[in-house]
Amino acid sequence: MAKDLGEYRQKRDFAKTTEPAGKAAKRSKKAAPRFVIQQHDASSLHWDLRLEKDGVMVSWALPKGIPEHPKANRLAVHTEDHPLDYAGFEGVIPEGQYGAGTMEVWDRGTFDEEKFRKDEVIVVLHGERVQGRYVLFQTKGKNWMIHRMDPPSDPGREQMPEGLRPMTAVTGPLPAGEKFSFEIKWDGVRVLAYCEHGHLRLESRNGNDVSARYPELRPFGRSMGSLDVVLDGEVVAFGPDGVPSFELLQQRMHLGSEAAVRRAMKEMPVTFAIFDMLWLDGHSLMGLPYSDRRRLLEQLDLNGKSWRTPAAHDDGEVLLAATLEQGLEGVVAKRRDSTYEPGRRSQAWVKVKNRLSQEFVVGGWTQGEGGRASSLGALLVGVQGEGGLTFAGKVGSGFNEALLKDLTAQLKDLARPESPFSGRATPKGANFVEPELVAQVEFTEWTRSGTLRAPVFKGLRDDIDPADVVREPTAR
Repeated sequence: MAKDLGEYRQKRDFAKTTEPAGKAAKRSKKAAPRFVIQQHDASSLHWDLRLEKDGVMVSWALPKGIPEHPKANRLAVHTEDHPLDYAGFEGVIPEGQYGAGTMEVWDRGTFDEEKFRKDEVIVVLHGERVQGRYVLFQTKGKNWMIHRMDPPSDPGREQMPEGLRPMTAVTGPLPAGEKFSFEIKWDGVRVLAYCEHGHLRLESRNGNDVSARYPELRPFGRSMGSLDVVLDGEVVAFGPDGVPSFELLQQRMHLGSEAAVRRAMKEMPVTFAIFDMLWLDGHSLMGLPYSDRRRLLEQLDLNGKSWRTPAAHDDGEVLLAATLEQGLEGVVAKRRDSTYEPGRRSQAWVKVKNRLSQEFVVGGWTQGEGGRASSLGALLVGVQGEGGLTFAGKVGSGFNEALLKDLTAQLKDLARPESPFSGRATPKGANFVEPELVAQVEFTEWTRSGTLRAPVFKGLRDDIDPADVVREPTAR
């Protein structure tokens, strides 16, 4: 490893940056060598680990920070040596300069050196935040890995869970009593947010990574810094009237190119509404009561330009009346003592809707008439039942010309000769399709025969598996 600061100085203009020019120096052999970890919010958020050796700070950039658990290996990119006085540097590196962004000390302390070779370093860190035995080993060129060699400082610490699915609610009337807390029901797309050392991953209800669809939410991950959390919430697009619009959001859900996403981000920005926290810094919160999870969530004060933590309310009747007046979908009542049950529809959560809405599988379509003779007239939709896909009726309104054209093309590509529905008969002259599309539909009620009254198409959604679409159960 280099023992001079030539590369460091060559990369910087000290007339423009406040970083120390420094010089290689020697310290007393009696003093324990120092280390520093600096949080560096540059083109990407990362952490810089610097170890004092032979008069310089030998440095690595850690994109995901220091691993707290021995099961996790993380990338460490070896960078140029820094001067000793860089160990105390905090400030803003100006635009146009190498490493432009904010630098702040995240942890500092001393370390015991066990091995310090050009391709492997083993140290024991004694910091304010980090204590433990670590190895850094070279893999290829500047790419190294950092691994914790001893048990985590927190014996109960676990790795962040993977593959969780959101807990869902039943539909029903407004529950009474003090056992429930009440939140606004957002007309958006449900996601679980995995925030790990400044990096955000958004997963839809069917487990797909949808992070690339909503780039305006990336700063939220950076804002979390080194805090590792799993959050439950809804991605929402607000119309000009300030009311959530699923139709508007749908225009963000199916874009294929990054350029199209960037344009849509400016025209139709989204907001992440956060209402639950499942995991925090190595510990699951899912076994805690809802009231405790909400308290911990609110302590984080997660509110920014494109994210917010909407309030939970005590008076459900007042909140429901307010949502009706403001044109919102309704409220969700949650038992204060309820644990989080991932992937389960629970009676502990009750959706109270001002207008009925749910997902349906598209199994066919009818030809339009008059001005719509060249496209579809109505979608044939259903829900999964004991005998397979059960016909729930026709949806013939809620389409514009562009949507009719696009939907008709998609349906023709999915054509099949026989009906995917079982049981109830479908309209004569129906065109059947593979049951792969899921539609969001609003309606006034279910009829006694099990079909929809006054249904309106709101959009297609790809965050739900057709096999999981059932008639939403009601609260018992």
